[in-house]
Order: sequence, then structure tokens, then C-alpha cells
Amino acid sequence: MKLEPWQRTLWILFFAQLMTAVGFSSIFPFLPLYVKSLGSSTGMSVELMSGLVFSSQAFTMMIASPIWGILADRYGRKLMVERALFGGAVLLLLMAFVRTAEELVIVRAIQGLITGSVAASSALLASQAPRQRMGYAMGVLQVGLGAGIAVGPLIGGAIADTYGYSSSFYVPAVLLMIAGGLVLFGVQEQFVRPKEETSARKSLLSQWRVLLLTPGILMTLSMRFMTSLGRMTLLPLVPFFVEELMHTTEGLNTFTGLVIGITSATTTISSIFLGKLGDRIGHRLVLIVSMLLAAGLYAVQSLITAGWQLLVFQAFVGVAVGGIIPMISALLANFIKFGEVGAVYGLDNSINAAGRAVAPLIGALVANRYGLRATFITTGLIFLIASFLAMWRLPKTEG
Repeated sequence: MKLEPWQRTLWILFFAQLMTAVGFSSIFPFLPLYVKSLGSSTGMSVELMSGLVFSSQAFTMMIASPIWGILADRYGRKLMVERALFGGAVLLLLMAFVRTAEELVIVRAIQGLITGSVAASSALLASQAPRQRMGYAMGVLQVGLGAGIAVGPLIGGAIADTYGYSSSFYVPAVLLMIAGGLVLFGVQEQFVRPKEETSARKSLLSQWRVLLLTPGILMTLSMRFMTSLGRMTLLPLVPFFVEELMHTTEGLNTFTGLVIGITSATTTISSIFLGKLGDRIGHRLVLIVSMLLAAGLYAVQSLITAGWQLLVFQAFVGVAVGGIIPMISALLANFIKFGEVGAVYGLDNSINAAGRAVAPLIGALVANRYGLRATFITTGLIFLIASFLAMWRLPKTEG
């Protein structure tokens, strides 16, 4: 069966996204513990430095993403994907050679300025896929992302336990180089550059203003922020919570990778089915139900007492997330005009990064003041509030 051009792009981006997700997520299980092993040259606490390692990358991505999005609409979306992949490969390699936690924070901050492959891939795909197949297309892309994050943490944790932290950065760097090559030689983009006079008149702020005044865009971006805020509140603290449940450090990185990976595995499975379901019954409805499910599942995890319970509940959380992330991407694609895909996904990535920048610091603050279990309740409340906002303000008509 011959693939249509947009389907060819979809599957190439799927495999590139898969390898990219494996690469970036492979460092998640041990990154807080890598911070601990490096030590702080300024005497800051491990929890704070761990939060900064995650937040610094998200903060700089928040600043850079809208700019990259505007450039994507002016010079091509494929070029932005290549920038994110090849740049990410170099920066991952540099992380193996840092000497202090502060240096790691700096490299992570530069990573945020350069990378952003998910938004770049989403913009490229949204510019080619038919709108009536957008939920399916974004679901497939989410499958690549979710499958990579399902496998990556387990691989990274195992390498870290066996060969040490520094060695764990080499494999992801190679994977990102391969992914960049796939896109470079495999994807064809029939990009028509806008007229210079039209492009020049549209400043970044004016394009944002137009986008944010488009019905549905502002509330959909609010959903993205709250989803990112909820999911990332816990991530820097997962290794410490796993350590509390296991009462040992033996195999800690591997088990943490399994916890993170199982969430992404179920996200991978559910997103493709829920993406199709959203195309049939409405992306808004699937989004609201998935958020309510996530709220309940996160709150219940504050009561667990064993590692296997964490695995089970995180698996169900992944099912809910599979109905959240692709639905938001599909809603954005339905609300915008064709020529604005780069700008809106750049802004979307910036909003997502803003949530990821704030979330680790909130998680660290809640954990230090009320304990690790309180962060699960906080996350549940965030998703509950988001679902109510979606019911109240998100337009029922999509596009």
C-alpha cells in the first residue's frame, strides 16, 4: 500500500520521536542522583539542585520556543526539527563531562534554548496532516514519544547502575544523531516561504496576540500548562520516593526507570486508541474525562506503601495521560489556521516548558514542607482544577 506524503512524514517522525524520547528520557531516572554524586560547589541542597536541573532547561525552553516557532513558519518546520535533534545530541554528550551540579544546570539551560523536538515535530506534522485525521496523527506521534519514554528510563537506569552515570549520556547522544539523520534524508517538506513584507510586518507579539484571541486557543494552552505542571511536579522526586518505598539503594535507578517507563508504556498504548476516539466523539470530551481520571489516580497514590503499588497506579496514570497530551495537540490544530502552525506549537511548547519550569520547584517546596506524599495530592488537585476549567471554558465546537 502506497503511503500518502503526510503519512510518510508521520511515520518518519514517529521513529525519530521514538529514538529522541529514548535518548532524552534515559537520563530521567538517575538525573537527581547524578546531581547528588556531583555535589554542589555553592552548598545548595540536593532537592533544590535537582529541581533546578529540571527547571533550568524548562525555563530557557519557555523563552526560546516561541521564537523557534515563528522561525519555523518563516523558514521551514523541517529545519527546526533538525536543529533540535542535532543540537540535543551535542548537549547530551557534554553532560557526561560536567564536574559540578552547577555546571550541569548550565548545560541543561543551554539544552532548553536549543532543543524542543516535540513541538517542532508537531508543527511539521500539523502542517501536512488532514484536519479530520489530526487526532490519529497526533496520537501516533504520542505513541513514538510514549514508547521511547517507556524504554528510555529503563535503559538509562540499567546503564547507570552497571557503568556509572557519565557513561549513560553516550547512547542517547548517538540516538539523537540517528534521529536527526532520519528527518534530514527522509522527510520532504514542500515549504513555501511567506512574502518578506508580510513576514516582516508580523512581530512576535502581534502574532501571539492574534493567536491568543482565536477562540479556544487560550484555554487549550491553559490546559497544556496545567497538565505540564501536574506531571512534572513529581518527576524530580520520583527517585527519592522509590528509595523511601524500597528502603534500599540497590537497583534504585533501574526500578525508578521502570516506574517512569510503565507510565509511558500505557500512555503509548492508550494514546492511539483515545486519539481515534477523540476524532469520533470529540477531543474536548476525551480530554475532560482523562483529566478527571488522572486527578483521582494521583490523589490515591499518596496512600501507597509498596513499590508494586506505585507501578500499578502509574500504569493507570499513563492511560489517562494518553487521553490528555494528544487531545490538546489535536485541539490546537483544529482551532488554528494553516499558516500559523509553527507559531502556535512554538507558543504551546513555551507554555509547556513554563509548567515544567515551575513544577519541580513547587514539588520541592511541598515535599520539604509537608513530605513526599503531599506532592501526589497536589498533583491530583491540579488535574481536578484543569478538568473543571475545561468543562467551563473550553469551546464545544472544534475548528
